[in-house]
Amino acid sequence: MEQKLHTFDKPKVELHVHLDGSIKPETILYFARKRNISLPENVDSLLKLVSYKEPLSLTEFLTKFNYYMPAIAGDREAVKRIAYEFVEMKAKEGVIYVEVRYSPHLLANSKVEPVPWGQTEGDLTPDEVVDLVNQGLRKGEKDFNIKARSILCCMRHMPNWSSEVIELCKKYRNDTVVAIDLAGDESLNIESFPGHRKAYEEAVRCCVHRTVHAGEVGPPSVVREAVDILKAERIGHGYHTVEDPILYEELLKKRMHFEVCPWSSYLTGACKTDFALHPAIRFKKDGANFSFNTDDPLIFQSTLDTDYTIAQKYMGFTEEDFKQLNINAARSSFLPEKEKKELLNRLYEAYGMLLDTAF
Repeated sequence: MEQKLHTFDKPKVELHVHLDGSIKPETILYFARKRNISLPENVDSLLKLVSYKEPLSLTEFLTKFNYYMPAIAGDREAVKRIAYEFVEMKAKEGVIYVEVRYSPHLLANSKVEPVPWGQTEGDLTPDEVVDLVNQGLRKGEKDFNIKARSILCCMRHMPNWSSEVIELCKKYRNDTVVAIDLAGDESLNIESFPGHRKAYEEAVRCCVHRTVHAGEVGPPSVVREAVDILKAERIGHGYHTVEDPILYEELLKKRMHFEVCPWSSYLTGACKTDFALHPAIRFKKDGANFSFNTDDPLIFQSTLDTDYTIAQKYMGFTEEDFKQLNINAARSSFLPEKEKKELLNRLYEAYGMLLDTAF
């Protein structure tokens, strides 16, 4: 889809972006050669394999990771480097605060054959992965003048990982990690996988922040589950919430934050392909608390500007709307209150708005 570049060049905040979906193709090729993993020999050919610009199903989208993640997962140098380069990438997009999420277990897996990526762990432990990512993020913060924090993902199909994920959240809560997430197949009911529920109960007990992928392709009941059972403070995507008027009104009143990813929702088939019917328009009309995010920019060949351009061109979003989205994101970030206020003040100053209206 041909797009006119958007001109919103003011500071931005991003809350929903996956580290393993944000890797530089050059870095993938470097580690593929280093580890003797077969991949196309140049960037253009690699991108034809792992990225796309026309709608596929969410299942088809997820297969893209299987092509390139064996080059990265399980390699200490690679894990640290992709975290560092991620911060550099976001700084170039004008982001001043970002929360990046990933599964420590998936990045730990170094087995390529015969076991498919993501099913077993290699000799790099999930604990080491978190430490390496933290090192990369901290170095990136110093070099690129941006604040970066991380969210650790549980995976719906691997409930036995979740207890370790929450323990890692607790261990590294003062070293970039700010929250726990649940990602994966929304058809897998939480009640059938008590490991996730226990991890989130522990998160509540220990005051670890909580977000959940829900209502992306799944029905409103998945969102209800995330809110009522897992005590989610933010919802990843959440588009289908609008199909349940009672739930939607409840979450509007609670000021639940929806981490909206417009270009992603188009390419994964999460929403109708007509952007004029996108739930983000309803969210804006109803004064919902939501933000715009890239999700997996490597696979979608996008930047935040892609999402802003789509919203401007097809959804009627204005510069003032974009300012509000970023203020929403800052307010709903998982930063401590003092740092959150500092972030809001930076935005209000950059946007030429009165500081006292931020609180």
